[in-house]
Amino acid sequence: MGRAFVYVIVGGGVAAGYAAHEFVKRGVSQGELCIISEEPVAPYERPALSKGYLLPEAPARLPSFHCCVGTHEERLAPKWYKEHGIELILGTRVKSADVRRKTLLTATGETISYKYLIVATGARYMLLLLLCNFSHFLMYENVQVILELVVWLPWTKFNFDCIRPGQVDIIKRPKLVNVMQSCTGGNAVVIGGGYIGMECAASLVINKLNVTMVTAVNLRDGNKLPADMVVIGIGIRPNTSLFEGQLTMEKGGIKVNGKMQSSNSSVYAIGDVAAFPVKVVGETRRLEHVDSARKSARHAVAAIKEPEKTGEFDYLPFFYSRVFTLSWQFYGDNAGEVVHFGDFSGNTFGAYWIHKGQLVGSFLEGGTKEQYEAIAQATRLKPKVEDLTELERLGVEFALSVSEKAPSPRPTEVGGGSGVILEKPLYAWHAAAGVIVAASVAAFAYWYGRRRRRW
Repeated sequence: MGRAFVYVIVGGGVAAGYAAHEFVKRGVSQGELCIISEEPVAPYERPALSKGYLLPEAPARLPSFHCCVGTHEERLAPKWYKEHGIELILGTRVKSADVRRKTLLTATGETISYKYLIVATGARYMLLLLLCNFSHFLMYENVQVILELVVWLPWTKFNFDCIRPGQVDIIKRPKLVNVMQSCTGGNAVVIGGGYIGMECAASLVINKLNVTMVTAVNLRDGNKLPADMVVIGIGIRPNTSLFEGQLTMEKGGIKVNGKMQSSNSSVYAIGDVAAFPVKVVGETRRLEHVDSARKSARHAVAAIKEPEKTGEFDYLPFFYSRVFTLSWQFYGDNAGEVVHFGDFSGNTFGAYWIHKGQLVGSFLEGGTKEQYEAIAQATRLKPKVEDLTELERLGVEFALSVSEKAPSPRPTEVGGGSGVILEKPLYAWHAAAGVIVAASVAAFAYWYGRRRRRW
């Protein structure tokens, strides 16, 4: 038994939703497009899961954050797919793929054939292997965010109440909320200090838990951290197993060209799983962020539908986060020497990265829309920097000056599509807690400046 489609998207995350939206915008006939996903629901915006979803009052719930509300566009609820003749095969795992024969075999035994395949399989969370006696353990992946309760029996190894690696199930996600509510007034430990760890820590504080963030720890000396619940957010690994040995791999993902096309001309890869040429840094990278997932999805569809009119994907690496009333944005590359500026005890501060005499990366906390646009444009322009002391003194004014002097400013998408649904309003008392966490954000910026991991 089998079915045939012109276009098939394997994976049902953010990238899949935005790819489907782009197909409709560019014209797709009834029955030509199919999405196969292990999840039981249509594609939705992952950023909501570490922000609005975890709020104690008026939390975000589906269908409010289906794609593409993150970029202030229409909401793609299941009805939308049906109206546009897109086949949603949900709750279904792809067991194997044969790119030479252009077929996929599902766990139910059905064969799906295609003319063009878009791989949007995302990533799975990394596991922390240890023994512990915490009563509640939560796995929290960063971009294809998995929030899944794992119950630990005292002093035993893993007893998982979870899903297969890489599978995401929002139906089970209320368990996280229930655990947080049951631990109100208790202690929580967040293992991992990236932007997801910070966002999750903020959500736990909002839910009135006492939070300790752990970025590096060795408890063999006997030290103990009291905890009623633990959240792990130590990173992800791309889901490439279906295509290993069939497609060229690089940087842990599927290597693609500037049109998101893999070593097999009929197969494209987008989102976390794709390793693509990043022009502004001059090398191939795999980027783990929702902004990259959205834009790479749109570019891949454009390349499939109009290959002669579609150029190379010219993406400026972009990351953003929000913690209480604080928010930051980062553009470019964290290579070279870092120059910090601003008042780290206040609300606005940042950093520049200078490599071989040029600005290659910018970070800004608490900026205005104009300032964020300026650092994005300045980073893309890569101006020469000779005096680091003067750069530190000027701070964000340097970027504003560079942006104003640019002869033909290049439009830059700013904000990563952090829409109203994903960024729920915060309560007044959260601002006070935000002041406390500001030191942690400053430490994050400092750590980020010293970090040398290539994406």
